[in-house]
Amino acid sequence: MHRILFSAVVATVVTLSGCGSCQNGAQSSRPELSESDLQPVQGGRLIDSGIGEPSVFLPPLVTDSASSTITSLVYSSLLRIGKDLDYEPDLAESWEVSEDGLQLTFHLRKDVKFHDGRPLTADDVVFTYEALMDPETPSPYKPDFMDVEKFEKVDDYTVRITYREAFAPALGSYAGLRILPKHLLEGTKLTESDLRFNPVGSGPYKFVEWRKGDRVILRANEDFYRGEPKITEYVLRVIPDQATTFLELKAGGIDQMTPTPVQYDRQTDTKFFKDNINKFDYLGFGYTYLGFNNLDPRFKDKRVRKAISMAINRDELVSGVLLGLGEPANGPYKPGAWYYDENIKPTPFDPEGARKLLEEAGYTYKDGVMLQPDGKPFSFTILTNQGNESRRKTAEIIQRRLAELGVQAAPRIIEWSAFINDFVDKKNFDTVLLGWNLDLDPDQYTIWHSSQTDPKQYNFVSYTNPELDKLLVEGRKTFDQEERRAIYNRVQEILAEDEPYAFLYVPYSLVLLNNRVHGVEVAAAGIGWNFEEWFIPKPLQNTPSAK
Repeated sequence: MHRILFSAVVATVVTLSGCGSCQNGAQSSRPELSESDLQPVQGGRLIDSGIGEPSVFLPPLVTDSASSTITSLVYSSLLRIGKDLDYEPDLAESWEVSEDGLQLTFHLRKDVKFHDGRPLTADDVVFTYEALMDPETPSPYKPDFMDVEKFEKVDDYTVRITYREAFAPALGSYAGLRILPKHLLEGTKLTESDLRFNPVGSGPYKFVEWRKGDRVILRANEDFYRGEPKITEYVLRVIPDQATTFLELKAGGIDQMTPTPVQYDRQTDTKFFKDNINKFDYLGFGYTYLGFNNLDPRFKDKRVRKAISMAINRDELVSGVLLGLGEPANGPYKPGAWYYDENIKPTPFDPEGARKLLEEAGYTYKDGVMLQPDGKPFSFTILTNQGNESRRKTAEIIQRRLAELGVQAAPRIIEWSAFINDFVDKKNFDTVLLGWNLDLDPDQYTIWHSSQTDPKQYNFVSYTNPELDKLLVEGRKTFDQEERRAIYNRVQEILAEDEPYAFLYVPYSLVLLNNRVHGVEVAAAGIGWNFEEWFIPKPLQNTPSAK
């Protein structure tokens, strides 16, 4: 759950960036720090930034990265992902897995309170599962729990989950199952609850305010069971334009941002950035793709999808859009992962081969225009979201390459929330240029299985393949890593053959962070894994907003 998300800015493992007013102060007047100033201390505000407006703050309903950034700080899960990408205790202080893999038992901490002061118990965990699986709850995370036979309370601080069949990605599900307060939600549809916009969780930060179109403000939870976070206030400002965000960073109006490759590579070689900003880059858990609407008669033929993919020069995208800060994608997995198949190569750039495939599919090239079998010019729209400069450039380069093939592909840029709600969810598109943030486990049932095509589910391109469906189910029931590797290698082979997406590139996660923020540690999980330990030295702190 919450393992796969739409992203407005693709694939930063760090889901934290920052923003507020310019009260952060001019960097040039920064005071000298003594050794004692560098000891962890509480206080201050970190201002993050994002191009996408959040949509909802109830975890089962969240499908976008902006909303997930907030819920990940407000709510807690049974488990969490540690610095080395392993599962660690969170709400559950310990757990056991039965020998046959059919039963999980979680033992909860006894010192956890929701933000309104009520204790968190096994009743809340069971309620969260039941609320998620309620037929009236539209959530893409249900498949993670569809093989659960029984989800029961053993005592106030113990829950036991019994599966009908073994489920290999189970632990990952509970690292994302953010626990809801039963006492505030019982008897109410999640889709009608006030907590959609005023969340109450048990996480490290409490919700304070959402100024739509502007910012979300969170305050450190002084009663947090792992200790009060060092930074007192977290602010997520919504700035739809990355050029504006970059100016805000320079002006001291935000502390952190996900820059464009051009900003990161070519606009930070100045004294200001060297003196005031730390730069981070690493291969992220995500990729960018061009998705074809498989309900559209033009894209039901895989030869057409393959031809469009072959007309795209991925090396050109990596060098021209990412400035080398990424790698061409050969499928839906991160290079280097244990299940990644290195034998599958990215679709080659082959314009002549693309033309021949279209001709095989009944298309005709005449006077510089590719004609459909019905004689009409082959044209379609590439839909993508506002504020993502890399995607805009990608769409324009694809448009130019397809024009050389005689295909008219027109980019159309839509504001993020409208893009998801009015176009993606309603399958109101020809193609979409989007990205996924992914989990550690190779399971991608929710993206590719033919049962996952309803609104708010993730197979919005409506792709179907019976063999793939079978493999996705089998992969969830197989625990042996070598057997799973073979299953997911075949999954990658099928996706490379069918190309329901044209997989484009895996970008590096790029982060610019004001160096007044200390305690940041780079790890396999990125830099946000220990956010609660980040701190701002006393002389560099600003004043949190009034409550």
